[in-house]
Amino acid sequence: MHSTTVKKKSIFANLTTQILIAMVLGGILGIIIHNSVSVETATSFSNKIKILATVFIRLVQMIISPLVFTTLVVGIAKLGNVSAVGRIGGKALAWFFTASLISLLLGMFFVNVLEPGVGLNLLNVDLTSATEVAAKTQSISFENFIEHIVPKSIFEAMATNEILQIVVFSIFFGLAAASIGDHAKPVVNALDKTSHIVLKMVNYVMNFAPIGVFGAIAGVFAVRDFQELAITYFKFFGSFLIGISSLWVILIVVGYIFLKSRMTLLLKRIVSPLIIAFGTTSSEAVFPKLTEELERFGVKDKIVSFMLPLGYSFNLDGSMMYMTFASIFIAQAYGVHLDMGTQMTMLLVLMLTSKGIAGVPRASLVVVAATCGMFDIPIEGIALILPIDHFCDMFRSATNVLGNALATSVVGKWEGDNEMLSEISE
Repeated sequence: MHSTTVKKKSIFANLTTQILIAMVLGGILGIIIHNSVSVETATSFSNKIKILATVFIRLVQMIISPLVFTTLVVGIAKLGNVSAVGRIGGKALAWFFTASLISLLLGMFFVNVLEPGVGLNLLNVDLTSATEVAAKTQSISFENFIEHIVPKSIFEAMATNEILQIVVFSIFFGLAAASIGDHAKPVVNALDKTSHIVLKMVNYVMNFAPIGVFGAIAGVFAVRDFQELAITYFKFFGSFLIGISSLWVILIVVGYIFLKSRMTLLLKRIVSPLIIAFGTTSSEAVFPKLTEELERFGVKDKIVSFMLPLGYSFNLDGSMMYMTFASIFIAQAYGVHLDMGTQMTMLLVLMLTSKGIAGVPRASLVVVAATCGMFDIPIEGIALILPIDHFCDMFRSATNVLGNALATSVVGKWEGDNEMLSEISE
């Protein structure tokens, strides 16, 4: 057992090291390309090298649907009754609501105190770049969100990786299986075995993570002048980093309050998912890996399989903080005054319209654009933050992963299921 543990730790450490090296090499290559070739050649290179990241993310997306369905159904069937599902779901939603509110308020606080948009020069801003994002804002509304929750077809939901819809179907399926009892055991056992096979596939897919991260980083730096971006967006990006760092401090402190010394172990477990999310700007890309690491940490599989899919729809802490920050930043840049009452209304709107959008490309920007339109803030202001958005997305994606890992672990402890797995954790 000891040799197996050492081997697992070695593999984990090697993957993390490889990803970090890939990020550095990707950045160096991107900068070299940017400084040594024409803009057209650099753009062509960026489009081609990003295929590495696209392939990796597609490999992950390939296993998300079967993983969510099988683990969630088995988890609910093991919970055994509607009251247990309701109890855990209630705790989960209470946590998600509180975390979202704190994240939104934090973004509002720092953008008002630091005022990164005040006095911004709006000349030479490419407004055409905001067209694609603005075009998607029509579908962002509370009514559309409610309609979107219920799947027309589970196969359609799985084909498009609509996590929230898969969760709804899986809850009904799991509760039905639990109510049948022993007659459903063969189906539940088959799904349990399937979930373990899918988790084994996770190990194979994660071997491509360094390659995906390398392609993503190299592609961005090939077409972006980092020095120019740093100078132009120093105040915006610096203010955002202060806000997101404060959110990390809050999350980690809360983690130590609820998990005590085990919080340190949790942070060690999720290093690899955090780095992958940071490098690929996709919290969805680490869903399978995060599932595996939380179970290794000691959270029971039935809690992980129930909490994580919900968290990916309702608990995007980093994105929530960014949404209020970016929306008010654009208002500041255009001189649109928003009193505190209006800002609180904006916060509540964001609380509702941001749910269930995980998996939507540039989801945070789409919600920000829709919110700006509701409050008579120029939607074309999205063009102000598009050049720096990728770098902001790196931080908010990693923050989303931390928030969901923490929420799952704490609810697991509340349920009395967060036990030490001594063979793995020692």
